[in-house]
Amino acid sequence: MKKYLPLIGIPALYYMCLKPNNQPDRMKLFKKYYFAHRGFYNNEKKCPENSIPAFKEAVRLGFGIELDVQATSDGRLVVFHDESLERMCGKDKRLTDCTYKELLCYNLAGSSEKIPRLDEVLKIVDGKVPLIIEIKPEGNWKKTTRLLSERMKKYKGKYCIESFQPLAVALYKKLQPQIPRGQLASDMFKEKDKNNIVIKFLCTNLMLDFLAKPDFIAYNHLYSGNLSYRIARKLFPVTNVAWTIQNRHEMKEARKIFDIFIFEGFMPEKKHK
Repeated sequence: MKKYLPLIGIPALYYMCLKPNNQPDRMKLFKKYYFAHRGFYNNEKKCPENSIPAFKEAVRLGFGIELDVQATSDGRLVVFHDESLERMCGKDKRLTDCTYKELLCYNLAGSSEKIPRLDEVLKIVDGKVPLIIEIKPEGNWKKTTRLLSERMKKYKGKYCIESFQPLAVALYKKLQPQIPRGQLASDMFKEKDKNNIVIKFLCTNLMLDFLAKPDFIAYNHLYSGNLSYRIARKLFPVTNVAWTIQNRHEMKEARKIFDIFIFEGFMPEKKHK
């Protein structure tokens, strides 16, 4: 009998690692919206990603918003995607090493726009559309997660959080268990992620879901054929979020698998609410 234990134990352990929260109803409202990736932006029209104009435009058009949150060195929550300021601001410096006052010296993508504080964005959105807030793993993600939790206790609109860092998702679960949460994932090998091979394997294959207990899995739609992700979709009633859809053809294909869609660079057809 003992020789058969691995045949039973390994699949059972795999099942336990992969298992999400299994409460898809928590994402019911979010399924009514398309989500504009970093706002409804157009860098060529001086409406940069993760900028105030981009968020205003998304609200005007009735799209939900996906945005990225990091903490400055002096503990201010700002909305910015990259680890470095180089791509968007032309400065080879980590955002998390800067104070908020330092960030005011830089403009976004050659525009007159500055990196916005989360408070500014929340004031604009004001509950008009739902938010997907990504907690960036750069810098002190524990600090970012705790600061975000405290700030969002005062926000009356609907939102959920997500992160590539499973421990950040798990921490938010502890801080605010009533808030829907998601595990961001992709094929980290194909994307040549900088993490070590063990981390890349675990995160690509959703092996830390037992810690994060996500209500949704936000997977790179280009790699939706990943075996573990396919198994998770079959075994569990988890909500599936596609990122990032870039045209209507990709949207059409993603509909075969996903429930919620994060898009950029085009105007999707209106959803019926």
